[in-house]
Amino acid sequence: MKVGVLYYRWDYYPYTRTILHQVPGVTYLPVHDFYSTLNRVVQKVNRSAGRTLFPHFDLNNQFQDFGLNGVDLLHFFNGISYGKTPWVSNFETMLPRLSGLLAQYNQRLDELRPDRRAQCALDALSSDACKQLVALSGCTRSIQLDLLQRLPFDTQAIQRKLTVLHPPQEKMIADYDEKGLDLAGPIRFILVGAGFFRKGGREILRVFEHLVRQQHYPIELVIVSSLRMDHYAAHETEADVAWAQETIAANRDWITHHPSLPNDQVLALMRSAHVGLLPTYADTYGYSVLECQAQGTPVISTNVRALPELNNEQAGWLIEVPRDDLGEGLYATPEQRALLSAAIEAGLERALHEIFADRASLRRKGIAALARIQQQHDPARYKQRLGEIYAQALKTV
Repeated sequence: MKVGVLYYRWDYYPYTRTILHQVPGVTYLPVHDFYSTLNRVVQKVNRSAGRTLFPHFDLNNQFQDFGLNGVDLLHFFNGISYGKTPWVSNFETMLPRLSGLLAQYNQRLDELRPDRRAQCALDALSSDACKQLVALSGCTRSIQLDLLQRLPFDTQAIQRKLTVLHPPQEKMIADYDEKGLDLAGPIRFILVGAGFFRKGGREILRVFEHLVRQQHYPIELVIVSSLRMDHYAAHETEADVAWAQETIAANRDWITHHPSLPNDQVLALMRSAHVGLLPTYADTYGYSVLECQAQGTPVISTNVRALPELNNEQAGWLIEVPRDDLGEGLYATPEQRALLSAAIEAGLERALHEIFADRASLRRKGIAALARIQQQHDPARYKQRLGEIYAQALKTV
């Protein structure tokens, strides 16, 4: 079986994590199409102009090769195809992922009015060539269903194609004691992610600095982040970045900051940590939670989006924050962001007090984290399920 994957997304993390080389006996091939060619031209024009003359977001998520790639099946992440070759798509929020439809949906209009482009994409989802829509989580599936139910026409043909398949994750240690950690000394925490402020970095620095300086908790904090501003959810500013840099510099006795590291070194740091951190405002999934848990490192996270499906009080610590009915954190206004930030700080402080009052919980939760990785993200079961999706897709051609 030959499965086509977009050539310019070949090395993208979601593709390597959930699609490429997952199913034994399948040959994965890089494919080109009209939209990827147009995307390349548009980005070149924009670079030459020094500004965005032509938006290209939507070009990333549409595909049409007129069957010229000659593959048996196409597999996308967040994408849709207008062609006749059978295709499946993994997705993290909703399909079709087009800016106009996203803007309407984010307003939570009772009835969406798709424009011509969105209607063509929805027709592609209904078509016989579209075989399966693979949501990363139950939360993602719920968002997709909510979108479909707001459309002014019958979407049962699309709804029937929805399934949930969480990403695979190998256990990286056989049992907790392989970590070889001292539970009597300083407790080491780790935060990984470029979007430092969106992932709760500001709240971590505030709470941890208070507990170290005022309550003398023996804490070591490892940060792997470029401190990049992503202008999403947390709405950080240049002043926030400067404050974070100054706070880190003033606390070098217990904070270690790496702007970036190779992945193998990041994984080694996760293994050497007692606790992982993802008290995020907004994350569509939370891969770093899986990577920590696979090292026997329990995680403190918020309960937004898919995170309650990955983390719980048995295998970690879950911070409850203000959310909408579909699990999205509420951060649209300054007032909502203030409430969200306060909830994160309160949850972090609660979790740290619990940890230092019961250090043995680190081992208990680490063991539970390893167990849930084995039970819920077993790579062998993932390969089997994805293979079944491929086989079913071609069976119905």
